[in-house]
Amino acid sequence: MFSVVVNVLVGLVTSLIGGGLVWLWERGKRAGRLRRKADFFGLVPGETCFIVIGNKHNTRGVTTHKEIRAMIEVATLAGQLGCDVATETSDDFRGTNDDRTEFCIGGPLGEANLRTGGHLAAHLPGVSILPYGQGPESVAFDVGGRRYPYRKNEVEYALVAKFRPPQATRPVMLVCGQSSLANQAAIHFLRRNYHQVADALDAVDRYCLLIKVSDIGTYGFQGASLERDVTADAFTAP
Repeated sequence: MFSVVVNVLVGLVTSLIGGGLVWLWERGKRAGRLRRKADFFGLVPGETCFIVIGNKHNTRGVTTHKEIRAMIEVATLAGQLGCDVATETSDDFRGTNDDRTEFCIGGPLGEANLRTGGHLAAHLPGVSILPYGQGPESVAFDVGGRRYPYRKNEVEYALVAKFRPPQATRPVMLVCGQSSLANQAAIHFLRRNYHQVADALDAVDRYCLLIKVSDIGTYGFQGASLERDVTADAFTAP
């Protein structure tokens, strides 16, 4: 009888220890994943990140619902990592991001996001965006001399760049899509696939990624994939 009781007690203790170790292991794995996610996006739990949101094309003071969706993607990401969120408009905000991680969303054409234009000129000399027009190269990206055309609602692109301005202690995450849908698609894709993308990069402290959005008529903003790591081309003057 005594041996039976001992065996039961040993079994209970083993189960409790095993369960505790499994819980600690899972908690450690989750903490590691969150740390890696925070590092990829340049976020620091407990700190504030701010989102610079642009305008509807040629319509100052008006933000499209798709840009709001992109902002919600970022706010969700920040919330998962324990960050507070503040918002700024590209019309009003000037100056450095200082000690806050900045997410700047939207392209510069049509004065949609003037701050994006400033970031591109100052930090990504290898990137240019062709102006609106009637031809097939309207709104095309040129990265290192290679062009990526805009085919509305078929194939669209977004550039996502991470860099730290010299005056700041936290990075800027620039999301510059050929459309507001491309902005949302890029953030949505990276929020879910940052682990695989990070593995493909040489470093996560500075990068520039080209995100391709395909089959939009079928998958909408969920049809995004990593087209290329364009870090070397984007940060190098032609």
